[in-house]
Amino acid sequence: MNAILALEDGTWYKGIAVGAKGVASGEVVFNTSMTGYQEVLTDPSYAGQLVTMTAPQIGNYGVSPADEESVAPRVAGFIVREASPISSNWRAQSTLQDYFVQHNIVAIADIDTRALTRVLRVAGVMRGVIATGNADPSELVGRAKEIPQMEGTDLVRGVTCEAPYEWSELGQNHGEIENVSFGIKPETRARKPRRVAAYDFGIKYNILRRLTTYGCEVRVFPATASAEDLLSINPDGIFLSNGPGDPAAVPYAIENVRTLLKSDRPVFGICLGHQILGLASGGQTFKLKFGHRGSNHPVKDLKSGKIQITSQNHGFAVDPDSLPSNIAVTHLNLYDGTVEGFRHTSKPVFSVQYHPEASPGPHDADYLFGDFLKAMSK
Repeated sequence: MNAILALEDGTWYKGIAVGAKGVASGEVVFNTSMTGYQEVLTDPSYAGQLVTMTAPQIGNYGVSPADEESVAPRVAGFIVREASPISSNWRAQSTLQDYFVQHNIVAIADIDTRALTRVLRVAGVMRGVIATGNADPSELVGRAKEIPQMEGTDLVRGVTCEAPYEWSELGQNHGEIENVSFGIKPETRARKPRRVAAYDFGIKYNILRRLTTYGCEVRVFPATASAEDLLSINPDGIFLSNGPGDPAAVPYAIENVRTLLKSDRPVFGICLGHQILGLASGGQTFKLKFGHRGSNHPVKDLKSGKIQITSQNHGFAVDPDSLPSNIAVTHLNLYDGTVEGFRHTSKPVFSVQYHPEASPGPHDADYLFGDFLKAMSK
């Protein structure tokens, strides 16, 4: 079956449908990871986006429940050069194309994804539509122009949990999945369990896995829960998760984090949590031209001078010039110099823009979970 991808600037591509029949719309972005497509599909941070994988062949090792990062796929649609019709992996339980159909994901293949990526790098990310069948490209371009802009849109409410829960690797909240920590031994482990209250702005499973691997007991709260709700469990630390969309579009979360900062408890933020922490601290955020998405982004630790290769997925960044004097930038992206981390100068509060939990990606920054544990142990 034919499929069309149309962008708001009038550009369109003809390919073949490799997933569910229908129409999908969203912000068209690209990810440079060579592996980890299932983690990308199920990462809530990709809600509202049509994700382009730049690697030429996707799906060759199939899909496995152990690689899920949330209860279900979160992408709006998927774009690949070639979708492997078979899976070659002893862990695989289905092919990627069967997974697309099972989860009603509209996907397109057989287009030049590297040419598309060049368009997005030059013009910036754009709104787009994927349609299967004999669609009219000009009509799809018009529909793309009508899609709401990412700026100002609250996507967190669509991916956060409905009620608080205790994280358990095996449990009814998360399905029967393998007890996996991907073989990464923690630098340290709590002598006694540390109680963590985690805001779910679109939290990934591997963040929860890493926290428990380091010896934490985690209670997860909806993004709309009050600061008082989190403090009611008397946590040793507060965690602010990743998530989709514009951080400025979730003022309720910003206000709650601002209240939590007054408790003087350790706070650790990742991705959207990092941006929300920046806003709650008095800073500002801005939208990047085409964002950072992939598992090969170099970041410099300004204190040690060391370079970390990191996994990233974000379209917004914290403006360093807007941060107050009690917030110190700790990490910078070596591609474009944007802020990748900061720390409060007098409180145990810190965050990073990238993903130390990886999944997919390198584990260079896993030590940050240990830093959080040390802050809670003082």
